[in-house]
Amino acid sequence: MDTDRIVADLHAHTTVSDGTMTADELVDVARDAGLDWVAITDHDRVHPALDAPVVERDGVSVVRGIELRVDAGFERLDLLGYGVEHTDALDAEIERLQTDRQRRGAAILDRVEDRLGVELGVEPRPGLGRPHIARAIAESSAPYDYAGAFDELIGNDGPCYVAREVTALERGVELLRDSCALVGLAHPFRYEAVDDALDVARTLDAIERFYPYGRAVDDARVERVAAESDLLLTGGTDAHERTLAEAGLTAEAFAPVRERLPKPASSDAEAR
Repeated sequence: MDTDRIVADLHAHTTVSDGTMTADELVDVARDAGLDWVAITDHDRVHPALDAPVVERDGVSVVRGIELRVDAGFERLDLLGYGVEHTDALDAEIERLQTDRQRRGAAILDRVEDRLGVELGVEPRPGLGRPHIARAIAESSAPYDYAGAFDELIGNDGPCYVAREVTALERGVELLRDSCALVGLAHPFRYEAVDDALDVARTLDAIERFYPYGRAVDDARVERVAAESDLLLTGGTDAHERTLAEAGLTAEAFAPVRERLPKPASSDAEAR
């Protein structure tokens, strides 16, 4: 038995938010990557094709999750909720956020098209994010690739940037605690105020320990916080393209997380 094999990737996005895979494609990629479990954690959305908190799809257990951005006062953070059950309050907040995403997307598109003199052919819609717009810019006649679109145009300090509404931290935690099997902090070392972010994590159920930062980080620090505050360790690729299992959990690491998740419900092809 390969004890180092990643069996669970608990951070992935689909076309429902800013990923490039559909839910079906993500399951195929997960199976090809040797995963037993994968979580769909779209930004501020719960994937409509998943009809239970955990479903079985072609031999892969798929966790219905969400990545919810919240305003912590000192910075905006991302919370990961796993095993989502729909509640009226969460659904209403998602609808509010998606309406704002559509408004914000239209405003960014207008600024980019006016500045560059191009038509990007992107329709404002719920789930629209800046990655969609960056890909459209890269595919247009404009002299920017994907990274350049963010760096020069639509990044947080860019001339075409438009802020969006997010949920307040306390409200976000409340919504997810009422609807999810467990709630954690995503990628703690991506924030500017790491100490403050880790303090927020201490109040949750879990923290993302395994993540492809692309640079050296103090993983032992996360493990200390988790041990001190009795947090579960989660992890995943944060997939937006067609790659999974760059980061995730081995069977041993996943065992305590799995205990907190609902058992998979069977789901036939018609439920897709």
